[in-house]
Amino acid sequence: MAAETAGPRIRRAPATAPGPRKETLGGERLLLGLVLAYVLFTTFWPLAELFSAALRPGEDGRTLGLMRDVLASRATGRALWGSLVTSGLAVALSTVLGVGLAFAVSLIRLRSPAALVFLILTPLLIPSQTMALAWIELAGSGSPILGALGLAPAPGSANPLYSTGGIALVMGIEHMPLVFIATRAALRTVPADLIEAARVIGVPRHRIAASVVLPLVAPSILAGALLAFTAAIGNFGVPALLGIPGRVSVLTTLIYQRLNGFGPSAAGQVAVLALIMTVLAAAALALRSLALRRLAVPLPAGRPFEPSRSSPVGEIVLWLVVLVIAVMPLAALVMTALLPAIGVRFGLDTASLAQFAAVLANAAVRRAFANSLLLSAGCALVAVVVAVPFAYLAVRRPGWLVRALDVGVEAPWVVPGTVVALGMILAFLPPLPLIGVSLYGTLAILLIAYLARFLPLVLRPVTAAAQTADPALDEAARIVGAGLARRLACVFLPGVLPAAVAGAMLVVMTALNELTLSALLWSSGHETIGVMVFALQYEGNSTAAAAVAVLSTGLVFALCAAANAGARWLPERILPWRQ
Repeated sequence: MAAETAGPRIRRAPATAPGPRKETLGGERLLLGLVLAYVLFTTFWPLAELFSAALRPGEDGRTLGLMRDVLASRATGRALWGSLVTSGLAVALSTVLGVGLAFAVSLIRLRSPAALVFLILTPLLIPSQTMALAWIELAGSGSPILGALGLAPAPGSANPLYSTGGIALVMGIEHMPLVFIATRAALRTVPADLIEAARVIGVPRHRIAASVVLPLVAPSILAGALLAFTAAIGNFGVPALLGIPGRVSVLTTLIYQRLNGFGPSAAGQVAVLALIMTVLAAAALALRSLALRRLAVPLPAGRPFEPSRSSPVGEIVLWLVVLVIAVMPLAALVMTALLPAIGVRFGLDTASLAQFAAVLANAAVRRAFANSLLLSAGCALVAVVVAVPFAYLAVRRPGWLVRALDVGVEAPWVVPGTVVALGMILAFLPPLPLIGVSLYGTLAILLIAYLARFLPLVLRPVTAAAQTADPALDEAARIVGAGLARRLACVFLPGVLPAAVAGAMLVVMTALNELTLSALLWSSGHETIGVMVFALQYEGNSTAAAAVAVLSTGLVFALCAAANAGARWLPERILPWRQ
């Protein structure tokens, strides 16, 4: 009897076991379908429209005729040359500054390293248009700082930054943190035993840095420089505020001027310009990947090198350099915002908060702050909602389609923002299928562009956190019958929530003052902070532009302070100034 009753039980078990597994696979396929639809809508479709527009035949029907005509244009050649020259000079400055500061911070025992590193990274946290405006106020004839020192240009003279050299200077300082971060990270991998061995045999300190350490970190320096080149090629805020008045043409400003002057009818021509920028950025990123893969030297694991010697003179020089590149421009911006009008000399009798009161009373400025806060917070929230299930699929159920989507979502982040904005115009200017509504001229197109560009800021830390989690927890929950939605909410989400929050904070800080996308996608009533700063400065109202820029920068610093205060609950190395 025992054998007879045991037999049926063994035969029935396979009939019930596949149930939860089948349900799980169905839920994961649905989840993958939703992620696929999201990426197709926000990323692949706009970029496909862009490339399709660039590859159209010309008016005479020639294959690639439109591309041939644009490439043969003198304006294109001048803008391409301007982009290469300004970006090349900017990268040279970024590399010199970034490497020098990284070596100084890593080799000198500092009394306040965290504060110094934060100031070094400040140009990366401040948007391009604010950086450009700060340097304009610092270097102009009405400079409140250089004027007090007797070093300001003569009254009525052109600002020296309205030139190729001025664009390269500001972009070089702005993108310097990219080289600094790459170099400093590489220096922290150099084993202390290697340095101590060189000291034991009597090698001088400067020779150790030049002959031992520098060759080891050279691939990372090259990678950081190529990343800075990619950022410089796609930079819009600095060339717009410095290059347009100085008649220096680059690809980003040429696209803006063509669309601003001819509207969507010029979409095909500017798509070709955007394709040129994409090729330049892709080439730089491919070289960066090659440098890290082929030139990097594997180092033995060991105790990382720590600075053991202080240098009062070196520390003073280091602080002076940082104050000049990070503090003085912002100080000039604040002092300009305190003036009642352009041309008024700064002093205790002239400084007031009148400009701040005026811009806050301006309905357009208040609307711009509200729009930017709404867009950045909405983008961060949606990015978290998408990144969590996306990371689950990437880590728990990897496949060729998931890997392709994971690579594809990086495209809007690595290509210039102008390219992304143009793809959004081409995709969403016509009425959408089925519903017959155009998103062009609405906040929706800005939100979609932000989602496409800033999703990697959340997805990467969430994926990294998911890779360290124990997969047995998810498997155990599946075995006891927990559905996919419950496992995501109760098992997977708690483990990656700190990383998701950190990524969301980075999205808000980055998107709050965004200009490159907004400059091409904004419309009346849908202004953003970046657009407002650019528009006020373009109209000649420098004091009002400075006031708005100071308010927006203060908001970013407040977010940085909040992130820093909650750093103990966030994943390590998520905040760049705490690495």
